[in-house]
Amino acid sequence: MTSLAAQTAPARPGFARRAIATLTATALLLTSWPAVGPLSAQTKAKGPPLLRDTETEQLLRDYSRPILRAAGLEKQNIQVVIINDPSFNAFVADGRRIFVNYGALLKSETPNQIIGVLAHETGHLAGGHLAKMRQQIANAQTQMIVAMLLGVGAAVAGARAGAGAGGAAAIAAPQSMIMRTLLSYQRQQEESADKAGVKFLNATGQSAKGMYETFKRFQSESLFSAYGADPYMQSHPMPAERVEALEGLAKSSPYWSKKDDPALQHRHDMMRAKVSGFMERAETVYRRYPISDNSLPARYARAIATYLHGDPRSAIVQIDGLIKVEPANPYFYELKGQALLEGGRPTEAIAPLRKAVQLSHQAPLIEMLLGQALVASDNKAYANEAISILKAALAREPEAPLGYTQIAMAYGRKGDLADADLASANAAYLRGDHKTARDLASRAKTRFPIGSPGWVRADDIVNTKPIKN
Repeated sequence: MTSLAAQTAPARPGFARRAIATLTATALLLTSWPAVGPLSAQTKAKGPPLLRDTETEQLLRDYSRPILRAAGLEKQNIQVVIINDPSFNAFVADGRRIFVNYGALLKSETPNQIIGVLAHETGHLAGGHLAKMRQQIANAQTQMIVAMLLGVGAAVAGARAGAGAGGAAAIAAPQSMIMRTLLSYQRQQEESADKAGVKFLNATGQSAKGMYETFKRFQSESLFSAYGADPYMQSHPMPAERVEALEGLAKSSPYWSKKDDPALQHRHDMMRAKVSGFMERAETVYRRYPISDNSLPARYARAIATYLHGDPRSAIVQIDGLIKVEPANPYFYELKGQALLEGGRPTEAIAPLRKAVQLSHQAPLIEMLLGQALVASDNKAYANEAISILKAALAREPEAPLGYTQIAMAYGRKGDLADADLASANAAYLRGDHKTARDLASRAKTRFPIGSPGWVRADDIVNTKPIKN
């Protein structure tokens, strides 16, 4: 039997692996909803491509904080993370982060629509759905192995009896049933997250209308499309059923007709303009925000597009115009500083970035941009200030490779080669380049006194083995 299994079974384990992989991908992509110096990309080793932006992240924190409090998760330091993907989607992949594609931010017309998405995802976190689904998948893998072994036995018996394809059917049927059971369980999780999301919105005095609008808007798109599909082979309930169920829940709320606060809507519109300016092609930006549109969000988007794709001098003039309208807006100064820095004028970038740091209450990502301008100015007198600012930023954002790269350069300006090597090793490690990290850390060890804090940190990097996925 062992010999026959080795010859007959390979096609079926492949089916099992594909089935489990498909379900896992569904759990990440579909389970969780339909499914940035400013907006800068950051790709972690073997991780999703992220976008970092202080303005957008702060807005998402303000959106999620009341929801997390209502769910009893406020003290668990759950973060909302932006994914560099233009599709409308959000998901949870662990117990401490909600991932939202920038496409969802760009396409959401009101704060309430994104808040509804976050409420649904919080429902998954509060229900412990990810851990439960992993257990279900583990159980299913065991069941599939048993089913395959039984199927192989049937194949052997069938071959001896001349039954032909009967053994293959004996293998496929249980696996299909197990997959249906898993997908049914996942649909139950989706329904549970919908109900929990509405509950959290009600508890915070917010409308579930945005959540419903998002379901309704995207039900005909591929993410929710069910035309011609087997309802038992979908991870979500059939779209019409799900929308109808949510509509009933949402409209029963006393807050159904409650509108978003105008100030919050303005911040949302500014965030969408920023995402458009940084992430879309210039012609798309100008089509979305034509010159005839003199609103502040439109001017914001066009200023960004001009700085990225057009005349830097014109961009500075446009940004200065924004600052005149909102002189206390830290993100306009941040944008001006970045435009000057990337335009080869780092010394001129320092003043607006200092202002941005002050107005943002020392936001670490903006501090890193200021540190970068100080280092790029090539003035040794700025080295100590850059180190001080970058240390403070890295204490609050310890996983930002840019901060370590810039502080390494600042140490180099001072001739402090030991700390420069250690900081460069940290940057390489966070980028996932473990060989370079170990090489730099090994060199740093030779520069530090044995047993000193720097030597210990360098030794940790040398001896850390990367996690294999």
